[in-house]
Amino acid sequence: MSLGQHRVRGVWPALPRIVRPAGYGRGVQTRTAWQAVTERPGRFLGSSWPWRSLAYLLSGVLVGLGTLVGLLLLLAVGAVLIAVAVGLLTPVAFVLSGTVLARVERWRLRLVDRDPAPDPHRRPDRPGRWTWARTRLGEQATWREFGYAMLSALALWVIDALVVGVCLAGPVAMMLSPLIGNPVTGYFVLAGLGLLILPAFAYPITAWAAARAALARALVAPRETELGERLIEVARSRARLVDAFELERRRIERDLHDGAQQRLVALTMTLGLARLDLPPESETARQVGDAHDQAKAALAELRELIRGVHPHVLADRGLAAAVEDAAGRSPVPVEVDLSLPARLPDVVEVTAYYAVCEALANVAKHSQSTRGQIRGRLVAGQLMIEVRDDGCGGADPAAGTGLAGLADRLAAVDGRLFLSSPTGGPTVVRVEIPCPRNASSE
Repeated sequence: MSLGQHRVRGVWPALPRIVRPAGYGRGVQTRTAWQAVTERPGRFLGSSWPWRSLAYLLSGVLVGLGTLVGLLLLLAVGAVLIAVAVGLLTPVAFVLSGTVLARVERWRLRLVDRDPAPDPHRRPDRPGRWTWARTRLGEQATWREFGYAMLSALALWVIDALVVGVCLAGPVAMMLSPLIGNPVTGYFVLAGLGLLILPAFAYPITAWAAARAALARALVAPRETELGERLIEVARSRARLVDAFELERRRIERDLHDGAQQRLVALTMTLGLARLDLPPESETARQVGDAHDQAKAALAELRELIRGVHPHVLADRGLAAAVEDAAGRSPVPVEVDLSLPARLPDVVEVTAYYAVCEALANVAKHSQSTRGQIRGRLVAGQLMIEVRDDGCGGADPAAGTGLAGLADRLAAVDGRLFLSSPTGGPTVVRVEIPCPRNASSE
């Protein structure tokens, strides 16, 4: 059966483990105005969120008006100074003014969103105003902030004013009716009715404030910015750890090969020569013979350990030859069909080799199979290898079969592990490792 023809039961691990903060679901502090409205409507009116939302919208009116006036002044100054060429800098100042408004907005977001609003800008490489300006003009965040400045100046503050005015004008007018008209009973009833319905308008005010804040955060302080930077750094650090681990593995293999193994070889030869010089039936010859046999066994174990740390055949002849060697040492007969056009990057070869070795170990220990099969191809920039057996199936990653460590090893190089192992068999372990077509080992 060729690659991809079997029905894969599932991908493991499909998703990272979800870690929830302590106290999740009970006693969690409300983080946003929208959560206050939707998750705790009964406690909403008694909280500070209606007042915070009202303050956010009223300050938005002031900020929007100030932004509109500032932009108009910039245009006027640029039109006046265009004759002396200084006005050519006005478009630059016009665009960069959005960064000033964005800083104010990130501060105002604390009224309706307790989560910190990160600054999406990067630090300039060198000091200086021109370097700062070039850096800012080359960032997408600057243009998002400029778009938000235009939106705030031309529309958002007007909507803020309309929402607050429509929601508060009627109830406030009803509450003030005894002061405006004749203080008769009807006006006092009207004032009481206005006082009763006023809290109901806290909900639409807060809802619009939450929507307004979500728009502002998306443009001037996107949550994905900080998360994306962290994920990039995690990916880079993971790649560095993989490289460092492989260098350390090779150093250990070299030290064992050139140090401990050579000493054991010399010891074995010395004991063998000493054994020849002793009378065959003497007690001393028997003891030296036992020491000689133990030294040879220790040398064999050390060579097997060195092969497990980093086999020479993998470094010298590549992945296909190393897999053939591993299959030849398997107690279960294994057929190998691994066709590769050229040497692959070292990290890909090492990861694929140990994935195959782990799968073969599971075949020998758990599958009760009579034969196995290894197939592999390089397809569309992906190294795909299948290890199949005709055993009893029922492989469980949680049962300590080594698949958890194999999945972690693959995740370190953005690889994936597919497992199909129904009860009664067969078991298929499929490994996919990204490998660019033009990449090769140096």
